[in-house]
Amino acid sequence: MRQAIGVLMGRVARICGAAAMAFGLLALGAGAALAQAEAPMVGAPTPWGMGLQASGGPIKDAISSFNSLVFWIIVAITIFVAILLVYVIWRFRAAANPNPTRTSHNTMLEIAWTVVPVLILVVIAIPSFRLIYYQDRAVDAEMTINVQGRQWYWHYAYPDHGNFTFDSYPVAQGELGQGQIRNLSVDNPLVVPVGANVRILTTGQDVIHSFFVPSLGVQKYTIPGRTLETWIRADRPGVYYGQCNQICGVNHWFMPIEVRAVPREEFNAWAEQARTRFAQGLPPGPPPSALAERAPAEASTTTLAEARR
Repeated sequence: MRQAIGVLMGRVARICGAAAMAFGLLALGAGAALAQAEAPMVGAPTPWGMGLQASGGPIKDAISSFNSLVFWIIVAITIFVAILLVYVIWRFRAAANPNPTRTSHNTMLEIAWTVVPVLILVVIAIPSFRLIYYQDRAVDAEMTINVQGRQWYWHYAYPDHGNFTFDSYPVAQGELGQGQIRNLSVDNPLVVPVGANVRILTTGQDVIHSFFVPSLGVQKYTIPGRTLETWIRADRPGVYYGQCNQICGVNHWFMPIEVRAVPREEFNAWAEQARTRFAQGLPPGPPPSALAERAPAEASTTTLAEARR
């Protein structure tokens, strides 16, 4: 009796230990997932990357969903055509079909291969049109930013925050700081608050450029003499990179885009700083988070320079 009770208690202890370990692993996994979700996002191309860039907002979510729909339709069509080809090659080879038929028309077959592609196009067209209209205009926009493409840099204006303007140029390779990316990082990034619907009004000063930020799902031409509208929303803090993808001249590569999404309080502080600096004839400067990121790199550079002296 005592032996049976001891065996039973041993089993209960092992089960409790396994359960505690499982809960511990779940807690660690949940903590890692939460830390990953709270970590700032970087929307940029990756070496040997496949597929679309990770989504930073609702527009890119919709684009990724539509891309997946079209992808699986293509996969289904490819498999069907491959199977059909194999069947035709096997079924109607000379050895199995020495006397080929002379039938040249089949009414049902011709109706099928006309109607089925039309239905497939309808399935693709409906979400495609919905996505186009979804990207077109901002609903209940909280702020507006004017984007002007120039040869070869970007000019931004914030009419809702004092109407200050500034230019955005790429950071030279020899001046790159910690966390900055060659040919993508800029001296004065476009700063937006996290979770805000931001109306973007684009125009061009000289030739056609293109305001393109893949991870936010925005691509809009900047055409001289015309004003076009689109919108963005960054649901996660982070840095989202893009470039002009319109062949706009010899320095076309010289037009990277850097969008920094920061918490609302940080954006308000940056906008207040930008208004003050703009009144002094200075560029707005980076947001506080960017200053914190650059501080270690600048400190190490200063230390190295002092050591050389």
